[in-house]
Amino acid sequence: MRSRRWVVYAKPPFAGPKAVLAYLSRYTHRVAISNRRLLAFNEKGVTFRYKDYRRDTAHQQQVMTLATDEFIRRFMLHVLPRGFHRIRHYGLLASSSRKASLARVRELLNVISTPAPEVPEAEPATPPPCPCCGGPMVVIQILPRWCQPRGPPRATDPAGGSP
Repeated sequence: MRSRRWVVYAKPPFAGPKAVLAYLSRYTHRVAISNRRLLAFNEKGVTFRYKDYRRDTAHQQQVMTLATDEFIRRFMLHVLPRGFHRIRHYGLLASSSRKASLARVRELLNVISTPAPEVPEAEPATPPPCPCCGGPMVVIQILPRWCQPRGPPRATDPAGGSP
């Protein structure tokens, strides 16, 4: 595909550029379907939730059941071929050149950058009291919300065996 010369045919959208942007924004940063939208899988097929954007907001959430082979066919329409990358990895906001690209865009648009407001240095917060003894609590580590806490490593026998 890379050796061929491509000619892109694009015609004006019926509903205008805002509708095109709304359509594309639903697909550029997401996977085809998330696990929480899958409701059931049985002999009848796959049941899942989807949004019908043609309806008003109160009735957008719909449920559909498709035969397994049709569900897989539709899912595979959203899987990129080997060697292709998602749209979010390219363009002005690509992570490798985001700062330089945005600086160049601001320069071309003659946008005056406003300096970040100076934030006064926060005073160190006093730790909450210990629920057991009432003394000051010593925080050893704060775990990120998405991280599972791990237990301490298991001690091994000096002779080389496990406990």
